[in-house]
Amino acid sequence: MRSVTLLLSSGGLLLGLATGCARKHYFQPDARLPASAQPVARPATTDSVWATAGRQYNRHSKAYHLLMGPHHRAVWAAPVRVPVLRLATAVPQAGRLTPTKLGGGFQSTSLTLLGADGRPYVIRSLDKDPSRIMPEWLQKTFITNGLRDGTSAGLPYGALVVPTLSQKLGVPHTHPRIFYVPPDADNLGSAEANERLRGKLVLLEEKYDGERVQSSLLPGATKFISDEKMRAHLYADPRNRPDQLALLRARLLDVLIGDWDRHSGQWQWGELPNPARPGGTLFVAVPKDRDQVFFRMSDGAVPWLMTRKFLVRHLVTFKPDFHDVVALTGQGRYVDQRGLNALSRRDFAAAARFAVASLPDSALARAVRHLPPAVYALEGPRLLHDLRSRRDQLPQLAQTYYELKAERPVVAGTELPDHFAVARTPDSTTVRVYNRTLGADSLFYQRTFYTRETKRLTLEGLGGNDVFELTGHGLKIVVHAGAGADVLRATSRRRLRYEPESNGTLNTPAPTKKKQRFDNYDRLTDE
Repeated sequence: MRSVTLLLSSGGLLLGLATGCARKHYFQPDARLPASAQPVARPATTDSVWATAGRQYNRHSKAYHLLMGPHHRAVWAAPVRVPVLRLATAVPQAGRLTPTKLGGGFQSTSLTLLGADGRPYVIRSLDKDPSRIMPEWLQKTFITNGLRDGTSAGLPYGALVVPTLSQKLGVPHTHPRIFYVPPDADNLGSAEANERLRGKLVLLEEKYDGERVQSSLLPGATKFISDEKMRAHLYADPRNRPDQLALLRARLLDVLIGDWDRHSGQWQWGELPNPARPGGTLFVAVPKDRDQVFFRMSDGAVPWLMTRKFLVRHLVTFKPDFHDVVALTGQGRYVDQRGLNALSRRDFAAAARFAVASLPDSALARAVRHLPPAVYALEGPRLLHDLRSRRDQLPQLAQTYYELKAERPVVAGTELPDHFAVARTPDSTTVRVYNRTLGADSLFYQRTFYTRETKRLTLEGLGGNDVFELTGHGLKIVVHAGAGADVLRATSRRRLRYEPESNGTLNTPAPTKKKQRFDNYDRLTDE
């Protein structure tokens, strides 16, 4: 978020003379529209209201739009008819929702709720206040105005489009709905929650967390856990593996809808029995928090400049063409690094063909129609056109994506004793990783990397007494040894770097004509 602060603060600096100090009453006091502004044809009722997500973003001059961008300002001010949040009836199949925990990041407010059936749900405010990420001494300055104004780059109702697309691609998803929290709400679990959510539009959806969640796309899932916990399971037992093809489908959906905010905290993982490894678990990725889909930032002079490659590159604007795959996928690089590292170019191509075939024009149109009518009138045709264009480009995008992931792959072992067998030739390098405690059927990773695609390959030994056995020479290899008494055997030290753990040891065999010690060797650069 520091980069976001830099971008919007810079815009605030340019607008400082015109905007003065931070406005005390920046946000709309109540999402409900005044009676005089409500559509006459469908008046509000006791169970529904006419409201806007944030009409304060659309109160600027044309000159301001040229400087800071029109973004999605008109959508934030568009009148939408939404139901009033009633905890007893909001999710009929769940029964009464009981608030349990107030949370959220530095920008939005979230409230976790528990259904009568024991399943978790969450509500999140559509509007955000990013000024909380700023140092306190800056929060009362004019920079806050520019920072808050940047929220208008997001499409507040974009999450409503995603479920139909996810369903078609077989990607687990929630079923988000928009509600209005009445101004007299007093049943949200705490005085603070009542105060922060009253009069706001919120998004309500299931939480994929714990053991009481069910998904039609993962009917056999026994539990949903965080990305951090999933990785702990991978490192604890080599029979536990991520479903890499399922993750690839989810990541292609991310790039299709322009969701650049896909860091590891934006994923849950469903646990399924691993059919290839009895006793093991197969983890299936579940994306969450679609706050940044269809993002539009670089349509004003200041944000266009600030989102260039040399500044805040990852704030990628959704356009008909894929224009910066590095930035678009960069926030998810850690997830990709360990979740896509066994897939070949052919796998990426097949996943792209599947996505194109699964998303005909009719499916895209049906997805976009989930936008509220007034929002569809503003954005629907353009959004549908752009989705069609991006879908058609997915095969080429997948090849670019593959090449990006193939440049610097990482192959990690486990906390148990592993054996990395690496066969290098000038053209290719085949890596096989065995677990030394499983017996004959111990191979849990295998892939061939090609020198024309891969600049550097990193092998990570974690715990246990690992063996790294390298034959031949060719591709650059970096070996990160684990904490055990590891052994490195190699027939050539060319283009090889060994990095021992501080509390680990390296046992090398006595030098022979074919084997050399690596106590002193030329380290590779990080180029």
